Amino acid sequence: MTPKRRKRFPPNNVQAQRKPCIDCADEGITTKRKAPHPGPRCATHHRAKRRARSSVTWAQRIWETYGITEAEYWEIYEEQDSHCYICQRATGARKRLSVDHCHATGTVRGLLCTSCNRNVLGHLRDEPEALERAAEYLRQPPAVRVLGVRITPDMRD
Repeated sequence: MTPKRRKRFPPNNVQAQRKPCIDCADEGITTKRKAPHPGPRCATHHRAKRRARSSVTWAQRIWETYGITEAEYWEIYEEQDSHCYICQRATGARKRLSVDHCHATGTVRGLLCTSCNRNVLGHLRDEPEALERAAEYLRQPPAVRVLGVRITPDMRD
């Protein structure tokens, strides 16, 4: 016969056992938020601390890798109208734009989204002729020269 397991119920004074968030206490917030993160910190202050730490790490990385400061990064960003220079779609709101540089000379060229930096320039190995061929391909597709305009079945009325 196996012994019965005792169910554990939290005591009635769970609220009193919670440790207060150190940042909430510093700001004078008196609500008793859960503080499960190191510090102890509530989820809100944990996210803010992580974001600040990430920003410092990122600034150090772009300085060490590309030799530009955080302020210079944002100057380039403003110069490009706050978008990826190539596709003009990505704004860097969710994920910061990548610093693009020439691998042969080390010259910083601008800011690009990951897709443009890796899949366009990276795949074409920074060859301007390849980009010119791609533009020509879009302007005058070879299949149209051979077949004329041919519409795919899924696009027909």
